[in-house]
Amino acid sequence: MEGGCHLCSQAPRFPISEIGLGLTGFGILFSFLGIIFFFDKGLLAMGNILFVSGVMLTIGLKSTIQFFTKRKNYKGTISFGVGFFLVLIGWPVLGMILESYGFIILFSGFWPTLAVFLQRIPILGWLFQQPFVTSFLDRYRGKRVPV
Repeated sequence: MEGGCHLCSQAPRFPISEIGLGLTGFGILFSFLGIIFFFDKGLLAMGNILFVSGVMLTIGLKSTIQFFTKRKNYKGTISFGVGFFLVLIGWPVLGMILESYGFIILFSGFWPTLAVFLQRIPILGWLFQQPFVTSFLDRYRGKRVPV
């Protein structure tokens, strides 16, 4: 036997990106719960930390830094960062408003990819394939994903 025990080689390995997707999902869940529970600052702060760390693990540290420091993303990055800080110091309502604005600006390039994904979901996909929805989504299709 070379290089270690046989049990270690058979253990399932999770790619870092899958862990990042899980953290991102939990971040969204905690943020949603924080909003439902009347802007609970603890849940919102935990959601923010999980979301940002999940994005970093999903696309990598270098890509994350490049994404947030692109010249065209400065407005969204500053808004998201100031909102993040306001949530951490205890001003959750104003912080979430700023974060939402920054999130929309930063991730608006991902909406076309998300729309295609939503149209392919087996049960809910028919809703996103309706003419009034597809005409709305077609306006934004064809843009390049900003990562």
